[in-house]
Amino acid sequence: MMYLFIAIAILLIVAYYIITSREVFGAEPAGKRLERMKHSKLYKDKQFQNLSYTPSIAEGYSMPKVLYDFFVAKKDPLLKPLKNIPSVHTILKEIPKDQDVYVWLGHSSYFIQTDGVSFLIDPVLSTYGSPFKFFNKAFPGSDIFKPEDIPDLDYLVITHDHFDHLDYPTVKKIKDRVGSVILPLGVGAHFEKWGYQENMLIEEEWGGMAYLKNNIKITFTPARHFSGRKIKRNGTLWTSYVLETPTKKIFLGGDSGYDTHFKMIGDQYGPFDYAIMENGQYNEAWKYIHALPEDVIQASIDVNARNIIPVHSSKFALALHPWNEPLQKITSLGKEKNLRILTPMIGETVSLDEQDHQFKAWWED
Repeated sequence: MMYLFIAIAILLIVAYYIITSREVFGAEPAGKRLERMKHSKLYKDKQFQNLSYTPSIAEGYSMPKVLYDFFVAKKDPLLKPLKNIPSVHTILKEIPKDQDVYVWLGHSSYFIQTDGVSFLIDPVLSTYGSPFKFFNKAFPGSDIFKPEDIPDLDYLVITHDHFDHLDYPTVKKIKDRVGSVILPLGVGAHFEKWGYQENMLIEEEWGGMAYLKNNIKITFTPARHFSGRKIKRNGTLWTSYVLETPTKKIFLGGDSGYDTHFKMIGDQYGPFDYAIMENGQYNEAWKYIHALPEDVIQASIDVNARNIIPVHSSKFALALHPWNEPLQKITSLGKEKNLRILTPMIGETVSLDEQDHQFKAWWED
């Protein structure tokens, strides 16, 4: 019997290494990239750290309970939408270069064009948000944009390397249309394995900055999250960004639990014309790494944002709340605080130069 257990263990280990050697899992940082990581103040005990102690599971919860709720317990009937998500298929390639626009592509993927420069953030344009086609499938109607729809880009921007933010099929297919890639320290290892040249990568840690085309500056700022495409966590950095142009200032929040870094960013870089904030796929059990709606509101106040655009919802079921709850809660809480919450449909063009944005509650249909 002992030999049987040993044989099974060996087979499982071999299977793991065979599976994770696939291109989709990327590469581990090595060489001069790893040496650079080792000299970072954020890198301790062979992994990146958050500014504050950040447990994976909040107090009062346990991993067995979380796994039971996720895989065994009865699910909310509205975990997934009962019909297609409303969306508009804007032709991105036909947007005039002199228009300053934001277009949500679903989940945390969005296109920004401002001051004549184009940015694509965290594109996941496959029909799934995982390393496997059969897992974490997109809601019908939310997956209308494909890699072929993406125009020539000045900058591809990545906040961290989780599969629902860094999609191998997408970044592989758009490689020849990308000018440069802006990404946190360590994540460049994946891109170099996937055929991107080292000189295309703008790879920094928190506090780093880069001067881009047309007098635009981007600064890498903290987030409270984690990273990893395999079992090992935090071998690459995660980040938020401050995008400063001659005409506007935009906060790209990425994934983050609530913490004091939002106030720090607001005090140092705010106020912001727009803050694009994670709002969705949350749970009380992992509130330290994914903000709850009330935390999103406070974080938006902390960064001093005039307009708040919630993302990270309406495409994948990565948590146990009803699919439309994030938008219901954020709009209700925002109204109480007299905040401007912008809620376009997937694909709806938002002018970044308008002062009075109006959107319907499409998630209630």
